[in-house]
Amino acid sequence: MSFPITEEALAALGAQAVADSAGVITAFDVTHGELNLAAPASRIVEALTFLKTAPAIRFSQLIDLTGVDYPDRAQRFDVVYHLLSLAKNHRARLKVTTDEATPVPSVIEVFPNAEWYERETFDMYGVTFEGHPDLRRILTDYGFQGFPLRKDFPMTGYVEVRYDDEQKRVVYEPVKITEFRAFDFLSPWEGAQGTYVQPEPPKPAA
Repeated sequence: MSFPITEEALAALGAQAVADSAGVITAFDVTHGELNLAAPASRIVEALTFLKTAPAIRFSQLIDLTGVDYPDRAQRFDVVYHLLSLAKNHRARLKVTTDEATPVPSVIEVFPNAEWYERETFDMYGVTFEGHPDLRRILTDYGFQGFPLRKDFPMTGYVEVRYDDEQKRVVYEPVKITEFRAFDFLSPWEGAQGTYVQPEPPKPAA
């Protein structure tokens, strides 16, 4: 039977990672009962190698790798690595930051399953991974325009796909919005203006 890891134990683990990593783990915090670690993007391979092999830590599994978009920052992307230690029964989240033009080193040599995760992150956010052997789209079409999980990507997308009976093939066409609605979410009662009608209050009985 396993028991939840206390925040004090996670903080001690984070402090140990920073102290023992020779500078590749630069900071840590514990938020909502979860350990977050930080590293320079240029040293991500070293950081993950340390976290995987250090006897007291042993994050032997990469559970997921994804991105987070903060478009108001100069380095708008966090690349996030979710790690699990079965031997030590703890988890951590390692983050690095980058911008649209600066690639992050691929970590396939440390965790081979990162190959598809890095492709997904490239496909959804446009983050590139230096040294990846096959960095191409994996969830969208190869000719897809834009990166769907960026905050500035329109909800409608740029093109729509349909099957054309006359041409007997799939065709791509620019999205055409036939209706425009202005949304004003000032309160849950006002909602989207023009779509909600305030009911009349019941009239008192005569």
